[in-house]
Amino acid sequence: MSSEGGYHAASVFTRALILASGANVVGMRLLRFALVVVLIWIGGLKFADYEADGIVPLVANSPLMSFFYHHPAPDYREHMNHEGELKPGNREWQVSNGTYPFAHVLGCVIVAIGLMIACYGFAPGVATVGSFLLILMSFTTLSFLITTPEAWVPALGDSAHGFPYLSIAGRLIIKDVIMLGAAVVTMAEAAKKKLSLTGL
Repeated sequence: MSSEGGYHAASVFTRALILASGANVVGMRLLRFALVVVLIWIGGLKFADYEADGIVPLVANSPLMSFFYHHPAPDYREHMNHEGELKPGNREWQVSNGTYPFAHVLGCVIVAIGLMIACYGFAPGVATVGSFLLILMSFTTLSFLITTPEAWVPALGDSAHGFPYLSIAGRLIIKDVIMLGAAVVTMAEAAKKKLSLTGL
């Protein structure tokens, strides 16, 4: 490569860096928007029976949340419907377990957190609290990696099982690390805006 060609490539890269460095404002808005969309969507899905059924292994095995259910773990394993499947007997067991009222309350909480974060533009103090609550929720969700056996690939003959081999459920849970980081960033920004509005 000639010196002129190398200079041109460096110049293009420098311009790309300058452009990328200015994306922080758009990035923050996109980050906040993404949190709001995910929280409201996932929270709303908690009113669907299949989603309420799906979180039963997480809640039933958690020492922080299992008391919300009426049946102890691992009783649920004999009464789980696959997504899209309906076995009336399993559904009746879930009703007796208190699965659906708990999921509905949880859904309301998650949607509320999303709406609080969405208040950044006109109520940054509310948005700060919303992001803080999301941090707590993310830590709670990540604790399921410790308490939920279904978070890890079971030993069914393959050599890849247990830690560090995450199951589908475990792979979904670990993504809350991203949610946690995003919540910290949005909390800090909302807190700074609130302080600037109060003159501190």
